[in-house]
Amino acid sequence: MGASPLMSIGLRAMAASYASMQTTSHNIANASVAGYSRQEAQLATSAGQYTGAGFFGKGVDVTTVTRAHDEFLTRAAATATSLSAMDAARQDRLSQLESVFPTGEGGLGYTVNQFLNSMSDLASRPGDSATRQTVLANAQNVATMFNSASNQLDSIQAGVSSDLRTSVSQVNGLANSIAQVNQQIAALNGLGQAPNDLLDQRDQLINQLSSLVQVSTVPADDGSLGVFISGGQRLVLGNQAAQLQVTQDADDPSRSAIALNDNGTLRQMDSGTLGGGSIAGLLRFQNDDLVQGRNLIGQLAAAVGSAVNQQQMLGVSLQQPLGGVASKPLFAIGAPQAVPATTNTKDGSGAYVASVALTVTDASALTAANYELRADPGGADGVYQLTRLSTPPLVMSIASGDVVDGMRIDISDPPPSATDRFLLKPVAQAAAGMAALLQDPRDLAAASPLTATATSTNTGTAAIASLTMNSLPPEAAGTAQISFTGDSGDYTWQLVDDDNNVLSSGTGTWQAGQPIPTPPDDINGFSLNLAGVPRDGDTLTVAPTQAAYIATNNGNALALTSLRDAALVGKATLADGSTSGGVTATDAYASALADIGVRVQTANTAAKTSAAMASQAGDAASAVSGVNLDEEAARLIQFQQSYQAAAKVLQIAQSIFETLLQTTSS
Repeated sequence: MGASPLMSIGLRAMAASYASMQTTSHNIANASVAGYSRQEAQLATSAGQYTGAGFFGKGVDVTTVTRAHDEFLTRAAATATSLSAMDAARQDRLSQLESVFPTGEGGLGYTVNQFLNSMSDLASRPGDSATRQTVLANAQNVATMFNSASNQLDSIQAGVSSDLRTSVSQVNGLANSIAQVNQQIAALNGLGQAPNDLLDQRDQLINQLSSLVQVSTVPADDGSLGVFISGGQRLVLGNQAAQLQVTQDADDPSRSAIALNDNGTLRQMDSGTLGGGSIAGLLRFQNDDLVQGRNLIGQLAAAVGSAVNQQQMLGVSLQQPLGGVASKPLFAIGAPQAVPATTNTKDGSGAYVASVALTVTDASALTAANYELRADPGGADGVYQLTRLSTPPLVMSIASGDVVDGMRIDISDPPPSATDRFLLKPVAQAAAGMAALLQDPRDLAAASPLTATATSTNTGTAAIASLTMNSLPPEAAGTAQISFTGDSGDYTWQLVDDDNNVLSSGTGTWQAGQPIPTPPDDINGFSLNLAGVPRDGDTLTVAPTQAAYIATNNGNALALTSLRDAALVGKATLADGSTSGGVTATDAYASALADIGVRVQTANTAAKTSAAMASQAGDAASAVSGVNLDEEAARLIQFQQSYQAAAKVLQIAQSIFETLLQTTSS
């Protein structure tokens, strides 16, 4: 048979052992490289050679080098990474949002309360210039605090937009790299052997991409991998990579959006379909948490500012001539906005054909929410669908001029088309536009335009507890005289002018705890509350405050002080147009703190959970594809011994060959 077959077997054995040692050494060298998958040389027995004595083996062949890889575990790890990155990004931004809502003396609630408390000092000393100056200083603090909160929110929004641009740039770079690796893999596909290191490189790129945006992959026949964003948009196909871009949101230009550049056409992506990744986390924070934080602060600013302005305008200032100068509002408040979508119908000049105007009718009924307005889905003329973008959303049908949640909605003619939509933001800019308008202490309207007195000859115990102005009395109105006609509380009233001409009259019944007149009746723009009990024949007089007493009158200051404990925020609008419920400014801020606190706590829990899941998924994938140095060292010794044994076979084959030569030559 000769020594040649034995020598061939030895050579094959040495080659197989060498290949195994080379592969093992490659594993050891890359043990610390992220994304590297353990490789293994695959050996197969060579086909035996037939002889009359049977089949004799011809040794071993190296068939290929495979990598330890589980597609399911790799995909699960990438998905878990996406979710973890999304939760981490949102958690990080929520911690910044939480700083806009400080507790204690640094909070908006404390500042507003201090301002309203200073009205109590004004009521005690209505004519004191220093006290008035203190009130104006506190009003300036209120405006400054709201402005500061709004500026912080703007800064957070700018940071989100900046991070989105950075993340999109990274996505585009990774997509291009995946496309290049796809091209290299496809070029090597015809060789019949898998380019393991390139496959690892591509998997690692996809894993890095998954931390930015959740993706799905589809293999192609040429070995390349199609990469699609979770919503189904193509990102990489073969060696071609699409590009993402940060744009203005089509519904709200103040926010950022992600668009896919499709052959030069930008198509805005729905943030709700992105699935996971830090980009999805940033967009969720921007479109949900940041919007809610801005609306909570805006709702408080609009409610407090409007309530103070309304009461201030009902009072009398110290400007000369006393009682002859209309009072001025104390605060400026950011106006409500109706933002048209950029896709709305435009005319030839590029201007929007339809428009919507918002007017605040009752700031106490404004909600901390935005609204979407569009044409009625059923196509009804003059009917529109209004959706309050709350959780859950509230859908309602309205017509132009309707009042909803404290705001009047007026829709232009021509009306919006079926595809037009508007984002209504009643309170989003209230804090940003807040400013203290009064600089002169004399402009504070501490006095009431009307003064109530009880006749000294009254036999009952009724006394004036408070007089609250509900509206400014007409200029022509004069003195109101209220006469009780029985011990049961029945009364008649007359409103007379300076010449004692009766302007209007009426009747009513007083009950303990109820004002005079009983709402919704009105005598001269006031509500009169009594202490004690009136008797038959008792009379009360409500007359214009005389100029000589304006400096010492504190009626409106008392009304301003009462705003501290009044339900100013979040009143519910009832079907008949009236309102109910609501909370004080302090309680509204406490509720806002709780809202943001719950969001932060939920985000912290979600981030910890998803991080643990990502770690477990990564460990599961690494258990299959990772390199264990102890195992590789043992294999290296094994293959070394195998190599030495194969070398011994060659040595023996050579000895046999030399013996044969000596035998044949003798």
